[in-house]
Amino acid sequence: MTRAAGIVLCGGRSSRMGRPKAWLPFGDEVLLQRVARVLSEIVDPIVVVAAPDQPLPALPDSTIIARDAREFLGPLNGLAEGLAALANRAEVAYLTSCDVPFLRPDFVRRVLERLGDASVCLPEVGGFKHPLAAAYRVDVLPVVGALLDAGRLRPVYVTESVTTRVLGAEDFIDVDPDLASLRNVNTPDEYETALQEMRRASA
Repeated sequence: MTRAAGIVLCGGRSSRMGRPKAWLPFGDEVLLQRVARVLSEIVDPIVVVAAPDQPLPALPDSTIIARDAREFLGPLNGLAEGLAALANRAEVAYLTSCDVPFLRPDFVRRVLERLGDASVCLPEVGGFKHPLAAAYRVDVLPVVGALLDAGRLRPVYVTESVTTRVLGAEDFIDVDPDLASLRNVNTPDEYETALQEMRRASA
């Protein structure tokens, strides 16, 4: 069975939110804790990739903390740091940002299951690919490094360089029909809406 791990990116500037998204309260935990916990139901270990001096909330002792060696290169650099931390620990990693409060374990499982013999598996919905909700083979690290060196910093470029399996909305109808796992919170309004929905669901 393929050894699968998880990578959670939290080193962004959170400029639109105005405060670090990793620390946003959501129920009895903060967003980074929530996403890492949900991901840990499916994969092990979990790598959290943070900025060099970024403070982090309490995480399980088993969590691997990786720090961006180069700042402000975006999620592609975070992917590289996460994959490097997983050398000899896993064959595949599910990559996510820390700002997806409605991430569902079955969604993660579906992406991993559909990877097959491809190097990357990701959803594409409405013509938009989601490279931050995708499974990557750990051995794509050299490709990621070459893209970074070339200044091609969009994660979707990885999918153009290796064998990629693309999933549509229909692939998730039975596990996440509303595609809530793809919904992130970038602004205070989006965060407040997500909080209200969580409160209604738990009422």
